Amino acid sequence: MVAAVASPSPMSFDTERDAVGRALAALGAHADRCLEPRVGAAVRYALSGAGKRLRGVLVVAAYRAVGGRSDVSALGAAVEAVHAYSLVHDDLPCMDDDDVRRGRPTVHRVHGVRTAAAAGLAMVPLAARAAADAARSLGLDVGVQSEIVRVLMQASGAGGMIGGQLLDLQAEGLVLDAAGLERVHRLKTGALIGAAVRLGGLAANAPASTMAALAGYGDAVGLAFQIADDVLDITATTSQLGKTAGKDVAHGKNTYPSVFGLDGARARAIALADHACDALRAGGIQSAELEYLARYAVARPS
Repeated sequence: MVAAVASPSPMSFDTERDAVGRALAALGAHADRCLEPRVGAAVRYALSGAGKRLRGVLVVAAYRAVGGRSDVSALGAAVEAVHAYSLVHDDLPCMDDDDVRRGRPTVHRVHGVRTAAAAGLAMVPLAARAAADAARSLGLDVGVQSEIVRVLMQASGAGGMIGGQLLDLQAEGLVLDAAGLERVHRLKTGALIGAAVRLGGLAANAPASTMAALAGYGDAVGLAFQIADDVLDITATTSQLGKTAGKDVAHGKNTYPSVFGLDGARARAIALADHACDALRAGGIQSAELEYLARYAVARPS
């Protein structure tokens, strides 16, 4: 059994999620004004879908945990834009070929495959520009501004999320061992979640030792989140998930339940959440908010 998340949350999750959502909506409106009309409309649609905004909230929580006091929701929105781009392309017919995402038709079902593909590509530089603008608005020096963009793009590309997605596709119908499966998961999902935590620390000018603790936390939460996704694909319904349930089995994907069983996958996710919280404490970071989010990543209902 996955441990229940305490309620109410020690942080106002809804408040932070809404703030990131508003920043994301502003980014979508900007895209709608500045891009070719069909592409801009598709980008705005992609960014407006309901979601947990966990990656954006992690930016905010990490920033506050190490002493940040300004509004970093715009930086959180930049991370969410990268995540939204990955969903647009992941749903395309050449990828997972899905019709439903976040409880509504996928972008290519509404705007067409070609426009959806173009919109996804446009969202990458849009996110990079948003991250740079957010860092500059925080008054960070140029070196930190550049590092924030570098971390976000590195986590998004071939050495992170995109590389993991490619490995995931290549492994369909094959049997990966535990190490191979973990590598896919750490790249495909974990890299961007880990980057979100690191970005919060960078925005607060955290010292190297604190950044190391945040990185340990983010790496563990990122893998735990994907394991929980694997479990939910089997145990939750399409209406609960807001996307088609059972897709992993249908596509012959390697998942933690397929390798370790449901109980083993759940146990691994819980252990990773524990490890994430231990990493914070070992680094001298006391944050009920981040600890809550680690537990939420495992125990969330969708």
